[in-house]
Order: sequence, then structure tokens, then C-alpha cells
Amino acid sequence: MVDVPSLSPELCRNVSALARTLVAAARSWALYPPDHPAVRGSLERVRHSLIEAADGRPFSFGVTPDTLLIAGVPLTGRDAAVVAEAAAWLHDRDVVELTFLADVTVASLQRLLGVLSEDSRVTRQQGGPARVWSAQADPSILVEQIDFSHLLEDREVINPARRKDDLWRAIVRSVLDRRRPMDEALQARMLEISGDVIAIAELARDVIAPHHMPDGSPMMTSQAAAVVAAYRYLLGIVDVLSPERRREVIDNLAAATANLNPQVVMQMLQGSADAASSPDAGSAVLLTGIVDAFDDAKVARLLATTLAIEGQASQRLAAVFDTIAPDGERKHRVMSLTRQLLREMDFGRQDQFQTLWSSMEELLLSYNERPFVSAQYRAGLDGIGARAEQMATQALPDDLVALVETLGQDNVRRLSVTLLIDLLKLESDPARAPELARDVAALAEDLLLAGDYESAAAVVSALAEHAANPKAVAHQACRLALDGLVSTVAFREAAELLEDMTDGEAVRFAEVCRHVGPASTDALLPLFASEDATRGRQRAAAIVRAYGVRAVTRLGPLVSSAHWPAQRNAAELLGDIAVAESVPLLQPLLRGVDARVIAAAVRALAGIKDPAAARSVHTVLRASSGEQRRAVVDALVSQRDARVVPVLVRILDDSDPFGADHAIVIETLGALAQVGDDHAVPALTSMMRRKKLLARRKVRAVKTESLSALRAIRTPAAERAITEAAATGDRLLRRLARASQEAHG
Repeated sequence: MVDVPSLSPELCRNVSALARTLVAAARSWALYPPDHPAVRGSLERVRHSLIEAADGRPFSFGVTPDTLLIAGVPLTGRDAAVVAEAAAWLHDRDVVELTFLADVTVASLQRLLGVLSEDSRVTRQQGGPARVWSAQADPSILVEQIDFSHLLEDREVINPARRKDDLWRAIVRSVLDRRRPMDEALQARMLEISGDVIAIAELARDVIAPHHMPDGSPMMTSQAAAVVAAYRYLLGIVDVLSPERRREVIDNLAAATANLNPQVVMQMLQGSADAASSPDAGSAVLLTGIVDAFDDAKVARLLATTLAIEGQASQRLAAVFDTIAPDGERKHRVMSLTRQLLREMDFGRQDQFQTLWSSMEELLLSYNERPFVSAQYRAGLDGIGARAEQMATQALPDDLVALVETLGQDNVRRLSVTLLIDLLKLESDPARAPELARDVAALAEDLLLAGDYESAAAVVSALAEHAANPKAVAHQACRLALDGLVSTVAFREAAELLEDMTDGEAVRFAEVCRHVGPASTDALLPLFASEDATRGRQRAAAIVRAYGVRAVTRLGPLVSSAHWPAQRNAAELLGDIAVAESVPLLQPLLRGVDARVIAAAVRALAGIKDPAAARSVHTVLRASSGEQRRAVVDALVSQRDARVVPVLVRILDDSDPFGADHAIVIETLGALAQVGDDHAVPALTSMMRRKKLLARRKVRAVKTESLSALRAIRTPAAERAITEAAATGDRLLRRLARASQEAHG
């Protein structure tokens, strides 16, 4: 049996994130000018996703109509729909493989997206995307394309109506903003589009594209409404400028509709009603015209595709089918064609197909809503489409303003958050808990991408609550979901944006990090590479400090960094945390060559109340000489912080003042003269009373420096120590102490 190679889960996640950001960038490009901030922001996300996927090496992936290939292996995972969308988008533009050879800039990605977003027919006329891209002379990206030797033999004449230029994008924006195009150039282009079935379908797909949730799931109702609005504008312009073409245009709209996503089409047709019950010539009449233009083959293809997707017939599908084919004879013809089409699909080859088909046939052929819907209620339903159309073009009534606001994207997103959190709390099946935890984590990821840090904090809080409760069904799954969230592109992008967040957003993101735990430190580490004390670095430091000892080991990559700012910032952070576990990480920094790093490490060790910290400073003082030793001493006294006194005292206790450590003792005594307090008096008293034969010069220097340190401390305890030395010390100490008293009055 041949082993099928597989991709690591991390690589799958990274490439899925790259596919997601690429699709989002393509949508932004279709809606905004190339220099718009929304386009640049989406390209920044593509670049960061590419960096994660490439991991510092050249990176390439192949393209098929259905998926992306990494080293010939199809990409799998829960983001298969997003990957398929990206693959289809690239395949439609004749791309076979993309290779990124270096650190790709946003400018390079902007040029690449410009080439790929051009009308594919225009690109083919110029030799294909690879040839067009080669003219850009950008070696950081390589594009391989489909062989055009056969495709171009039957190429069609380019239709100007399909060119996706500035006029096209302006039309798309007008439809999405529900503004009727008034500019003559736009109206002329729309008149051209109305005569081209392919152009109509392309326009419908472009107005559909923005209507997706952050996780990539389609918003069917919004998509259907956008297509209907585009059709209304096209037909409205034809009615004014070329009314004799109305029948032709409706036929074109029907042909284009037959090539759209069947689920979107079903959503559109669900809003169609009997024209006789709606006198307004609005969406209902338009959709009725389109339905009338559907022949049996179109209806059968639509029905077969929908049944194959949904796997069964539903009341909604039966209602739509009853609208399209109201008479029994046509229903039987369409059902016969539908069955033939289904038998050509995988769905129709299933063993249980006959049983499924019988139930479908019974529901679709016997559906009749009259026993369940009164004439008055039906009339009310029929008027909904017309009223919705009026609301789209007119100011909303006061009594509906608040209601419509509740249906906004932010409110819908918050509702999704509430529902998923409630589901997580109510889940009692251990088998379903891991899947639900992953769904909740995916929602948190999407919320971070959308910049909704408040909702993300609520979701992550719910995961953390279950992760902290060993009795919870989803305990382990939630812990794994929280740890996995840190490695996502969304979390790392949010961490990088910490510099630019408002104070409120930063507080919410810090709350997210608090619930995730010390693992979030991994995503914050890049912010500590800055030499300057940026706002992002300060915010990240506050988050990491709150973890305390649990964050210490995660700062290892900063300590081992080749850049001095990262090492210095790590030392300062370890000093702020000030626990004994920080000492092993600070010790290597003392052996460096950069005085700024050494000084930060010494200051950090000086603030740690642990004997190991003092021994580390003593060791480096003993091993160093000259400027390096002076740098260590200066670091100890530079902050004028009394917390270094125990470290200096410890150095005195561990040193031989008349042997190899004499210079260390003298410098330490000088340091105590600058920062010493009453805690140093006993050590200074002991040091000045020490004696050694045959080392008179060193003994004198030690006694002199000890007395100077006591005099500099200027406390009653220090004065008493000098007075006692003058009275009870050895002969040399009495003379030096009395001289010190006389010199200072």
C-alpha cells in the first residue's frame, strides 16, 4: 500500500490563512481604487500570511480548479471552502503555480494583484499572466500559467462590456451602496452589460463577493438582495434608454441567473411572487419575468444542483419550485429532466437514491400552500418585496430605524458570539465538545481579524472559564483551543497592531491575552525588538509582566537574539518580573560584549532577592576587568536604587579583600558610598576591621574605602560605626577613623 504524503497541521493552517487573505484582497481590489487604505490593509495581511507560510524560505504552491497543492499534496482542513475559493479565483486567471522567492513587499503584491485582477480575456490577449508579470521585472515572485497554445486558437473577440476597469468598479460600488448610477458613462456601460449574458453574470458575482461573514461563510440573503438590486438598475436603464430591448434583457438576466450559485438563485426566487397580487413593478415583477424566461432545462438544472447540494427536498425548495412551475404538467416534465441530471452526478449514484428521490418527488409534486396560507396573509407576503425595494431607495420610517440598526453587521456578530458561548456552556456531550471548542476558537480568530476585540475577549473568556474547570466537559478541548489561537495569523496580526490600537482596544486585547495565558507571549515577542520605548512595546511589556514567573521561560528567544535591543528589552522585562527563575536567563547576557545589554542584565539581577542573583554579579565581576568591570559597577549604581545594596553586600561577603578580589572589593565599596544605607553598615564595619600581615597597602586601601562609604551614608548608625572604630579599632583603623572625624568636623 502506497503511503500518501500529508502536510503538517501548522502548514495547512498557514496556507489556509494565506488563501483567506488572498480572497479578501481580491474582493477589496474589486471594490476600491488600488491606492485605497482598505486595499493596502488587505495586502499587508496577505504579506504577513505569506511570511508565516514561508517561514524564511522560498515558498510555492500549485493551483487546481478545486484546491491548492503544496509539494503536490492537496491542502486539507476545516478551511477547505476558503481554499477552494482561492484556487478557483487563481485558476480562472490561468495561474498554475505561484512561487515567492524572497521577502515580498506590499508593492510587489499590489502589482501582482493588479495583473491577476485584470479581465482574463485581456490578459490572454497579452500572452497570459506569466508573460504580463514578467514585464514587471520583479524577481521576488514567479508566475506559471496554463499553456495557451490551444486556448488562443479559439479565443473570442474581447467584449468591452466585460472589462473590469474603473467604470466597472464604480458600478459595483453603486449597487452595493444602493445608489442608482446617474453618470452618463456608467449608464452607457450598464447598457452594454445588459446585452451580454457573461457580463451580467460577472457583475452579479462581483456584487455577491463582499457579502461574506469574517469566517468566509456566505450571507445568502444579502447576496440575493445585491443581485436583485443590480438587475433592477440594469433593467431600469434599459427601460429609459432602450425600452424596446426589455424582453431581450430579461432573457439575458434569466440566462445569467442560471449560471449563478444555485443557493443564491433559490434565495432570489424565494422572494418572487405572483405578479397579479403585487401591482408595484418592483422586484417581484422583475423576478417573475426572469422565472417566466426559464425554460424546462434551466429549471431542471437549478433543481438538480440544489438537491445535490442540500441532499434532500425542503419546504422552502418546494415553495420555490411551485412558483417556477405552477402547473402540474410542467412540474412532471421538469422532474423527469431533473432525475436524468441527478443520475449523472455522484448524488444520483448513491444506493439510497431511489428512496430519497421518492420522498423528494412526493414533496415537490404535491406541495400546495393554499391550505396553510390565507389570502390576506399571502397578499401581505407578496407586498414584502415591493416594500423592501422602496426602503432601499427611500429614507427609512422612524419606527424602523432602530430595528434596521439591530440587523447591522456588528449586532449580528455579537449575536453570533452570544449564541456560541451559550452553546459551549450548554454542551454536555464529551464527543462533541472538541468540535464545538474549535468552532468557538475559530470565531475568536475571525473577531480578531475584524478588529472586534471586545467580542473576542468575551469568546476567549468563555473558553478560559471552561479550560480552568476540570469538571467541564470541554475542559481539555478549550485549553487546546486557547493554545492554538496564539499560533493563528489573526492573533499575531492583532499583536502587531498593538502599537496602533486605541487605549480601549489595547485594554480589550490585553484581556484576551490574559485569558489565553502565558502562551500569548510568543506572539508579543516581535514587539520587543524595538530599540525605542514604543507604545506597542510598553503595552506588550505590561501584558507579559502580569504573567509573572509563568512568562519567564518564554522570553528565551529574546535572550538568544542576535540583536542587542531584543536582549536589553528581555533583561529589563526579566528585571521587572524579578523572580529567581529569571537568573539563568540573565547570566548569559552578563557575558556579552554590548555594555547596554550588560548594564540592563546587572540592574535586573540587582533587583532579584535571591543569592543566585548576587553570585552571578560577583562571578562576572571576578571574570571581567577594566572597562567591562567598570560597566557592571556603573550599572549597579546608575539607578541610585537601594535594592542593589543586598547584592553589593553579598559581593563583599563572598570576596577576598586582600587577594584576587581586592579590586572588586574596592569598586564595591565605592558603589556602596553612592547607594548604601543602614543595611550596608554591618558589612562595612566588618570589612574595615579586617587585617592581614604583609599586605599593608591593601589593608590601608580597604579601611580607607570602608570609612569613606560609612561617611557617605550619613546615618546615625554609620556615624556610630566610625566613632567605635576610632575608639576600639586596631592602630591603623583608629588613626584613619580619627582623621576622618577631624576632616569632617
